[in-house]
Amino acid sequence: MEIRKLAPHEEAPMDLLLLADPSQKLVEDYLQRGQCYVAAQDEQFVGVYVLISTRPDTIELVNVAVDEARQGQGIGKKLVLHAIETAKVSGYKTIEVGTGNSSLDQLALYQKCGFRMTWIDRDFFLRHYEEEIYENGIQLTDMVRFSQDI
Repeated sequence: MEIRKLAPHEEAPMDLLLLADPSQKLVEDYLQRGQCYVAAQDEQFVGVYVLISTRPDTIELVNVAVDEARQGQGIGKKLVLHAIETAKVSGYKTIEVGTGNSSLDQLALYQKCGFRMTWIDRDFFLRHYEEEIYENGIQLTDMVRFSQDI
């Protein structure tokens, strides 16, 4: 599996990006502002992440997604670790990420990759998404924010 920056002539894998964020409008917005990286296997995209510079010395990982048929194989962890290394090599000092309160696998993944919880953006998903979203039998309401010094 190869992880690389999406080439300018390539279309972003919207089907994958929408697995991590159901708002096409928000995804399109941060694709315009960020850098998209893809994990390719057998010439197919199996994973994706997007990085956006948010402040001097700080970058945010705004979307990490793995093809549903490939989940549970360590691809997500490889993507997150690649994002951290990419940020570090690019000269950033801090990387941030946010995920939903009901995203149990992601909450564990980010902590396994060295992130620490920093704050909770209460009602984030109620303010920014029109329809109710449920994961693991829990309504998605709050954004749990993480950061890591790199």
